[in-house]
Amino acid sequence: MSSIAFIGLGNMGGPMAKNLLKAGWSVTAFDLSEQALAEVVAAGATAAASATSATSGVDVVFSMLPAGKHVKSVMLGDDGIFAALPAGALVLDASTIDAATARELHDAARAADIAFMDTPVSGGVAAAQAGSLAFMCGGTVRAFDRAKDVLKAMGNPEKIFHAGPDGAGQVAKAANNMLLAIHMIGTCEALAIGAANGLDPAVQSEIMKASSGNNWSLQVYNPWPGVMNGAPAGNDYKPGFMVDLMAKDLGLANELAEQSGIDAEFGKRAGDVYRSLQEKGLGRDDFSIVMKSLAASLS
Repeated sequence: MSSIAFIGLGNMGGPMAKNLLKAGWSVTAFDLSEQALAEVVAAGATAAASATSATSGVDVVFSMLPAGKHVKSVMLGDDGIFAALPAGALVLDASTIDAATARELHDAARAADIAFMDTPVSGGVAAAQAGSLAFMCGGTVRAFDRAKDVLKAMGNPEKIFHAGPDGAGQVAKAANNMLLAIHMIGTCEALAIGAANGLDPAVQSEIMKASSGNNWSLQVYNPWPGVMNGAPAGNDYKPGFMVDLMAKDLGLANELAEQSGIDAEFGKRAGDVYRSLQEKGLGRDDFSIVMKSLAASLS
């Protein structure tokens, strides 16, 4: 049986670790949250007292952490994971972080003779639970080939991509989530216009799905309450993918655009929308809550 250390058991990491267990992996897990750790242990994992101790004797290390500073804290330094691992170890980080930090981690891993990949995900909590995530991987072809068996236990095999070299996974994720924010806002606005003029949002959704306006938000995440079973809109916009996370991802995307000399005007506007929602105290609601204020204006 192959063994893996899993660091970070939040809304995404917990279900991912459980899917590894279901696939037959031996999982040693660590999280600062005792409750999150206990849930994964109840599913069959072994608890570790620290991130570094979780890596003892495993074949692969996998992390899913909130931000770049957390990943650096866990991986780097004399007490970090890189220093504790043997040469040739494979480390996969699925956290959504800035590309510059990802490249710094690649450099540090090479210096320690460790194979490292940035492997951010797309699909949200539902896909994490279902084991159907998409993975966008940055690093060497050799590391990608080694990582496939791990990633297939948590994702759709047809959605595991080698995006390119160091940091490429983070670039792909930032660009993807910027587009996701833009088409979610556009979908909400289109449905609101239709409803204001007497269209049934369910019927309009089907029309747009069959037409040139079709997009992921319409297909699997409809933001109008009651149109799609299981969508956060039907649960008063409870996560789901939180506004706080979308705002963070848009910050990364817009920072990357600026560094690249790209005037991402719609990305900037989307960032303004989600920061405004945060200021209204809606940071922990689902990012499709953009629809709620538009729908309220119709009543």
